[in-house]
Amino acid sequence: MLKTAAVTLLAVLAAAGLALGGRMTPAALAHLVFAIGVVPLIFAAMTHFVPVLTRTGDPGGRIAFLPPLAQLTGGFVVAGMAGWLPYHTVHAGAAVDLALAAILLHWIHGRAHACLGQPHPGWRWYAAALLMLMTALLAVVGMALLPAHWHALRGFHLHLNTLGLVGLAAFGTLPLLLPTALGKPDPDVFPWMIRRLPPMAIGALALAAGVAAFWPMSVAAAAVLFVTVLGLAGQWLRRFGLRCLLADGVTASLLAAVIGWLLCLSAGVVHAAGLTAARPTLLAWGVAFLLPLISGALSQLLPVWRWPGPRCPERDQMRSRLAASGRLRSGLWLAAGLAFLCGIGEIGIPCTAAAMLLFAFALVQAMRIRRSTR
Repeated sequence: MLKTAAVTLLAVLAAAGLALGGRMTPAALAHLVFAIGVVPLIFAAMTHFVPVLTRTGDPGGRIAFLPPLAQLTGGFVVAGMAGWLPYHTVHAGAAVDLALAAILLHWIHGRAHACLGQPHPGWRWYAAALLMLMTALLAVVGMALLPAHWHALRGFHLHLNTLGLVGLAAFGTLPLLLPTALGKPDPDVFPWMIRRLPPMAIGALALAAGVAAFWPMSVAAAAVLFVTVLGLAGQWLRRFGLRCLLADGVTASLLAAVIGWLLCLSAGVVHAAGLTAARPTLLAWGVAFLLPLISGALSQLLPVWRWPGPRCPERDQMRSRLAASGRLRSGLWLAAGLAFLCGIGEIGIPCTAAAMLLFAFALVQAMRIRRSTR
């Protein structure tokens, strides 16, 4: 888990540096973050949460190899996108990732059916997220076989990954992770996850299909996603209160990720109407949603991954170090996302860099903590 998280953070930092230097194409940079960083991290999170959701044992060694295999495959995909390897490497990498996702999906399905009693509905969100990824990867194959429809399939692939895979994986985790971070129960989680999976899954699929074929459908689907996620934010505010959510750096980061998601959905509708370019919206999605999501989730999970088992003082100390700057860096990332949407890169870039430096500093401090031998 720790190695996967470390590679993810290095991929994000490398992409930021290469973007500032203009040394890689936007497509290759996006896949550097997504194929090497995000997808393997999602795989790792699933292997961590599914045993909890299904009350089964730890994942076996074979399943534990899936995230690093996905990162290795992502490296070949990035090399193909950058022109360092033949472009057909991209299609081969998509086929390998498709197989890895299918293996993970089969494992999740098996764990759910091995559960004594009823498993937590969160496993269905992960299964749906993997189905979105597999469909998006099939679109890559379609791009090779149907070059006349390349642009439509590219849009379908992009949105099904960002809103389907990442969206369902994120909102299948956030309702569990945020109450855990607060140390307070949320009895509304179970019914919310049962009711909201169909509109989230259908909405993501319809939005991606609308981008490819009929943009008004994507606007209607975005409205469904917006209302669904806004309902989760409202549920948190009613249950915990804004002051409580902002008092902790982890929950402030997770709340910022939800706000960033809503902001980018709204911007995506404006883009669908042809009023703005696609790149600022995608950049804002990465900065205002993905970065606070990753930093908040890792601030809560890294201490557990480093010291599994019973709670210990070192774990609490590590979490405290990671969460210390959570509110400030999340505010900076939201400000940066808004700046990029408004075309003010001279504000967005330094805000993004400052927040990333804050998290990097907190991470270095946290990793210096050593377990007491007494």
